[in-house]
Amino acid sequence: MTRRFVSVLCVLAALASPALASAQDPAEQPTESRGIVFDLGRIVVVGTPEGTPGVGGSLLTREQMWTFDRNSLDQAVNIVPGVSSTLDANGRRNESDVFVRGFGRWQVPLMIDGVRVYLPADNRLDFGRFLTADIAAVQIQKGYASVLDGPGAMGGAINLVTRTPVKRFEAEGSLSAGGRSGREQWAGYGMAGSRGERYYVQGSVNWSDRDFWTLPGNYTPTANSLQSRNRRQSSDSRDWRVNAKVGLTPNTRDEYTFNYTKQSGEKGAPLNIYNNPPVPANGYWRWPYWDVQNTSFLSRTQLGNTAYVRTRLYYNTFKNGLDAFDDGTYTTQSAQGRFRSPYDDDAYGASIETGTTRWTSHQLKAAVHLRADTHREQQISRPTHPTLATSEPVQEQTQNTWSIALEDTVKVSERVSIVGGISFDRYRITRAEEFNATRGVFEYPRGGAEAFNWQGAVIFRRRTTDEWHASVSDRARFPVIFELYSTRFGSATPNPDLGPERATNLELGWKSTVLPNTRLEAAVFYSDVRDLIQTVVLADTTTQTQNVGDGDFVGAEMAVETRLGSQVTVGGNYTAIRRRITDALLPTLRPTGVPTHKAFIHLTWLPIAHLQITPSLDIAGDRWSDVNPAPAFPYVRTGGYTVLNVAAQYAVVPGFDVTLGLRNATDDYYELSWGLPQPGRTVYLKTRVAF
Repeated sequence: MTRRFVSVLCVLAALASPALASAQDPAEQPTESRGIVFDLGRIVVVGTPEGTPGVGGSLLTREQMWTFDRNSLDQAVNIVPGVSSTLDANGRRNESDVFVRGFGRWQVPLMIDGVRVYLPADNRLDFGRFLTADIAAVQIQKGYASVLDGPGAMGGAINLVTRTPVKRFEAEGSLSAGGRSGREQWAGYGMAGSRGERYYVQGSVNWSDRDFWTLPGNYTPTANSLQSRNRRQSSDSRDWRVNAKVGLTPNTRDEYTFNYTKQSGEKGAPLNIYNNPPVPANGYWRWPYWDVQNTSFLSRTQLGNTAYVRTRLYYNTFKNGLDAFDDGTYTTQSAQGRFRSPYDDDAYGASIETGTTRWTSHQLKAAVHLRADTHREQQISRPTHPTLATSEPVQEQTQNTWSIALEDTVKVSERVSIVGGISFDRYRITRAEEFNATRGVFEYPRGGAEAFNWQGAVIFRRRTTDEWHASVSDRARFPVIFELYSTRFGSATPNPDLGPERATNLELGWKSTVLPNTRLEAAVFYSDVRDLIQTVVLADTTTQTQNVGDGDFVGAEMAVETRLGSQVTVGGNYTAIRRRITDALLPTLRPTGVPTHKAFIHLTWLPIAHLQITPSLDIAGDRWSDVNPAPAFPYVRTGGYTVLNVAAQYAVVPGFDVTLGLRNATDDYYELSWGLPQPGRTVYLKTRVAF
């Protein structure tokens, strides 16, 4: 593996090439491409021109996601240095997690148009459920995320920005299908919109329907494996999303928009290929529905020549069902430990941001965020048993969160800017219901905590094409209800006094255009993490979550991109990271899910008019993964891969493209989580029309 990454570095150095595919400066894109990005949906960028990635950040464009065929968020982020996706650490949940410089979904908020998608019960977001075809851009802040965007961004933030129309009338659509030896999946999207002098309207739909996916050809099942060759059992999934917005633009400076987004999904959960029977025994899981809905009002109002006010008002819902079945037929739920578990969550909130440039050298901004979350859960045990089926009453947990933040950007000179920010966050559990057969419905003690956050950055621009930055950000994140109160089916003791985790993130970065067609970027980073929430064993043999972990994450990123004449563009990026977590009660603890090394390399070749051929390589080193049932040392190194993807796109006529592609062209076998292999070679065909 080391030799492989030395080779990657040599290739990057020799090409003097690609900046992170996602690091392209939007200011260098065509005006129309910039215009489709919904301005009110962007989160705050720090110390850089509006719309660019910001200090230590990256920006994924829709064209990059289309070209490299990244159809869901977990696939898309692997283009970006410092960001990687993986399967949930315990595997059986079949959930994709995303790590930003070593921080996972509990430390890196996910937002849609600046409105957080948050599940108060456990925030176990499945990033594979978020489709990207109708998304205009993905903002990724790494380490330094502005305090103005709200609480919880201990390790960064991810924001999906939707589209807005730029023409009097426009429409776009796509259809695709793919598989190994036949059609395993089909997907598509459609969008239509109109922009007038004082308004715009738009609607879009994006869907994906997968019957199954196929294992690599060199997979050989073990003697007692539940998984046969070829078709991966219980690998089906279905997702769709609709988005609609109506915007009013009474003048060139003010904007008021009503937005509605609904996405719905269902999925199976492939079983571990090494365990027969499954571990735990109730591992035959399915999610019959996984639905998110977001209704919001976003506005920007200019106050005179030097001030503005931005608002976000929203109402979110999340409905989720999890079913545990008796066996691989997925038909009955009668045995001990089988269940139906519905979640029904909602949240409403508001944020107000205001800023002024009244003072020549200062840009002062302030923000207030308020949010109220409600989680409702219920368990129906052994629902198909004729006599032993039981149903719990609905239990409800609620919490309120608020944050107040202040940020000042000082322009010291034409070349130097300094940014400073502070915030105070607070949350309170206002209801904490639980149920057991002895006590019925009862309440746990109500928890809560406060956190003070601070950050600062210095940006030095030697010229318009050369920039250095140094930043420090000290942020906290609050525990979720699962960490506070979950009994893990009776094996854990709640801890309502659990405190927040905290990290201090340091970064030194540089980016430059060294030649007219060559762009370079590099960064080194260090995170001091403390009070991490870990599971410990109590004297009564139950477990409990406590703030007992400390550690550090350290790494480096580099990216290059260059154009070699009129027909060839090459690019790529590389990330190295080391994570260490120390817990005196868990001496063998290993942080899971993040590869030590990671690279993405791509080439775009235009051999003839209208034809574009794009090969790319995804490369990753090993990562730690949990083993279950756990041996004395319950971790294993897995996940190393080199995956070749190739796409050939032909412009039949202006506005109509056809693409033929291969994913995992070499049919490489690899596991992101122990016992859970990834798809083998897949062929796909997709079309796109726009007018």
